[in-house]
This record gives sequence, structure tokens and C-alpha cells, in this order.
Amino acid sequence: MAVPFLDADQRHPITLPDGTPYTNTVWLGSVIDHPNIEVGDFTYYNDFEPVTDYAARIAPYLHPGAPERLIIGKFCQFANGTRFITSSADHPKRWFTSYPFAVFDQALFPYFDEEFAKGADTVIGNDVWVGDGARIMPGVTLGDGVIVGAGAIVTRDVPSWSIVAGNPGRVVRRRFPDDVCDRLDRLAWWDRDLADIRALVPVLASADLAALDAALAERGL
Repeated sequence: MAVPFLDADQRHPITLPDGTPYTNTVWLGSVIDHPNIEVGDFTYYNDFEPVTDYAARIAPYLHPGAPERLIIGKFCQFANGTRFITSSADHPKRWFTSYPFAVFDQALFPYFDEEFAKGADTVIGNDVWVGDGARIMPGVTLGDGVIVGAGAIVTRDVPSWSIVAGNPGRVVRRRFPDDVCDRLDRLAWWDRDLADIRALVPVLASADLAALDAALAERGL
């Protein structure tokens, strides 16, 4: 039986030329076991420092049992310093104070229950690349194929196939014309089986529209 070209069960998916694993990079799905975090296959994270708790590294404010979730798609690429600042990090903004008194005195929780129970999920699509040091703020959704520039602070939802950069993050442009984005949405290559994804690599690693159209036609799409 042929060995699949990608193995979702690996911890360190990159092997150096001398045969040793490159330990800075991990499949997140193989190293995170957290009730509030869902990670699709083949999504990787790279860090330049040793990490003992990857959930705490990428989502430091998300504790088990929090009202929000972090949902990450397949084949995402997260550079060193990527952080998801989830809703539990937020403080009341409509009150006269933003200070979370109930964290320090449980008798005050009745005043904070409703506010602390709020928590919009952070949702990351498939094939999303987040650059070095970027921050994704509470409740943000990034569509499929989004690229987030290094150091960006993303505070609003980003449509699929967009490039976002800056602080606050702003959409710079769509990566492709709308008709090409529609084709990529139909292909949804990340949902296909590994053998088909492997067969699609020559198309995916190109900007050949004719080849993309042929791949869609071959699959009845």
C-alpha cells in the first residue's frame, strides 16, 4: 500500500536533508487537545522557541469551558507569533469601567455573568496563511484562501481570497479576479481525498487558468 504524501498523525511534518525532523514546525491537530479548539488536518504552526503548550501559545486567553471557540480549517499556515486573541480576553466597553472586578472577587460575579457569558467564535477558513506576529482579534472570521500580512491586527471579518494587512487590518485586494475565486470555491481542493489533492498539486502550484478549468471539468465541477 502506498504511503500517503502527507500524514496527519505526524507531530513534525518536515524532515531536514540529514533525515532529522524539523521540530519548529508542527501539525497543530496533532499537538492540541483542547475542548474549545478545533483544528483541521494539515494545518501547521511554526515557532522559533520551544513550545510546551501549543493551545496556550496560539490562543493564550482561551480556557477550557469558555463561551467561545477557535475553529481552524484545513491546510492553514501560521507563522511564528501568530496569536488568536479570543473573546475571553475582552473587557466590558459599554460600562463606566472596563475593569474585571469579578476575576478577583467571586462575590461580584452576578454583576459580570452576562458580560462574561458573551463569546463570539473565531473562525479560520481553509488554506489561510497568517504572517509573522499577526493578531486575529475576538470573533473574527477569515474566509478560505485569506492571506494576513506580518504584524497585522485583524479586527473585522475578511472575505475569502483576500489579502489583509496593517493595523487595523484592512483588505488590500482580492488575490484573484472574482471569476477565478468562484472556480476555486467550486474546487474546494482541501475537502478532496489526499490522492486527488496530490494529483492537483501541479495545478495548485501554478496560476494556469486553463489547467484549473480542466481540473474542474475532470471532476464534474
